[in-house]
Amino acid sequence: MEDGASIGIMIAIIAASFVGLWILFYFIPVGLWFSALLSGVRISLIQLIFMRWRKVPPSVIVKAMINSTKAGLHLTRDQLEAHFLAGGNVINVVNALISAEKANITLDFNAATAIDLAGRDVFEAVQMSVNPKVIDTPPVTAVAKDGIQLIAKARVTVRANIKQLVGGAGEDTVLARVGEGIVTSIGSHKSHKDVLENPDSISRVVLEKGLDAGTAFEILSIDIADIDIGKNIGAVLQTDQAEADKSIAQAAAEGRRAMAVALEQEMKAKAQEARAKVIEAEAEIPKAMSEAFRSGNLGIMDYYKMKNIEADTDMRDSIAKPSQKPKKGDK
Repeated sequence: MEDGASIGIMIAIIAASFVGLWILFYFIPVGLWFSALLSGVRISLIQLIFMRWRKVPPSVIVKAMINSTKAGLHLTRDQLEAHFLAGGNVINVVNALISAEKANITLDFNAATAIDLAGRDVFEAVQMSVNPKVIDTPPVTAVAKDGIQLIAKARVTVRANIKQLVGGAGEDTVLARVGEGIVTSIGSHKSHKDVLENPDSISRVVLEKGLDAGTAFEILSIDIADIDIGKNIGAVLQTDQAEADKSIAQAAAEGRRAMAVALEQEMKAKAQEARAKVIEAEAEIPKAMSEAFRSGNLGIMDYYKMKNIEADTDMRDSIAKPSQKPKKGDK
């Protein structure tokens, strides 16, 4: 029993020793300090311990200091630690400064940290300054003055403008401006054939506009990669206009027809009303004649004369009407 208890105690002591050593080497990174010393970076163990307390990983700061020292840059621990505490990417900034130094690009630590804290990849920006980037524009649709639609695709070669990276517009703005320039250039040509014959004229016009002003890039060239012919917009517009005019004319004609039908119905109603009044008046004639006979204002001879006049009038009307030709089969 005593042997088992002693073994347990020894295991506990060994485990506690390992934990103690891990805590010791975690807060006192001797190996990291020795690596910095061999690389020519002077930093004390006390500062490495204080980094742990300030929630700054010593490995990141020491690695950045070693890289910058080997590249001939003079960066202090306070600068790197302050940038890390501000939320920056220390290693990325150091790599960008080293690349800029090798490429003879003017870039200091303050500018690099400002670009990094602005949310841009400063290392990628330096690489883009050395190796320009090619951006393919989406298809841009424009119409020449003759009404023919053209669909153009362009390749824009840009280089990062280090001075404009903070506050400068991005790729989307450059693409939008290039698309606007292509539309304006094509629209200024009288014929789409001129554009197809000289596509480089579009590039010249667009480059002359200075589209990279206020952006984080410098446009080096704009090359028209492809131009396709689209619809005949002029003919489509004329057809649509003709259809619209036709619809308007049909609507106006329908309105006039409706008015004519209404007027005809009104005239028919008035004619029926007039006939009704005539029939009503004719119905009063026998009554008037009877009253005239009774009052002595109309004699029998006067009545016969009136009938003879009516008969004579009917005969004259029948003579005046053209005679109808007999139909075949009539006797």
